[in-house]
Amino acid sequence: MLGIEIFNLFFTKKALLYIYMEILGKILGSPARVKIMRLFLLNPKGKFSRKDIIKKSRVSPNTASQEIKLLASIGFIKKHSNILWSFNPLFKYTGEFDSLLVGAETLDKKTIADNFRKVGRVKLLLVSGIFIKNKDTRVDLLVVGDKMKKAKIEEEIRKLEAEIGTELVYAIFDTKDFIYRLNMYDKLVRDVLDFPHEVIFQARELSTQALKKA
Repeated sequence: MLGIEIFNLFFTKKALLYIYMEILGKILGSPARVKIMRLFLLNPKGKFSRKDIIKKSRVSPNTASQEIKLLASIGFIKKHSNILWSFNPLFKYTGEFDSLLVGAETLDKKTIADNFRKVGRVKLLLVSGIFIKNKDTRVDLLVVGDKMKKAKIEEEIRKLEAEIGTELVYAIFDTKDFIYRLNMYDKLVRDVLDFPHEVIFQARELSTQALKKA
């Protein structure tokens, strides 16, 4: 009996591993799929139409349709009415994919820095929140600089949101205003600097020492 039980246990685990690997192979087959999966994992109670998915994930209509069909076929998402989709809380491998796609490093920090150098004279670029897996924060991204193009900043933020899978909370200041707020112990600025964060880029005039002393 024991031998049969061990065999059954082994067979069950082997079968589950095979199913998991098959699903993993399907899911990680395209960057668009990862974007769409992150969208649902980070918004588990949200309901999205095909149009929402296209806009938020920045994928083509054809690609969105293909990925929605695939993710529905493995039970990752479920359909509401005729047009809305949501994450399926009964999906068996939620924990594994959450760790793989959400718990892992969100984005290459150098890529973020390179992208935001194009928006103007950036003096300070700081990330928190979703980027460092800290939910207790007021902003995910802080940008300080001069002669910055707001439209360009927002475009870069939309790109980041598409890659990450959720909307970002961000704050933008010109250098003079930021320093004034820093010296006046502005609550938003202090909340960002006093809690966990990571500096991506920092000009000499806004050195870490200067920020800490203020």
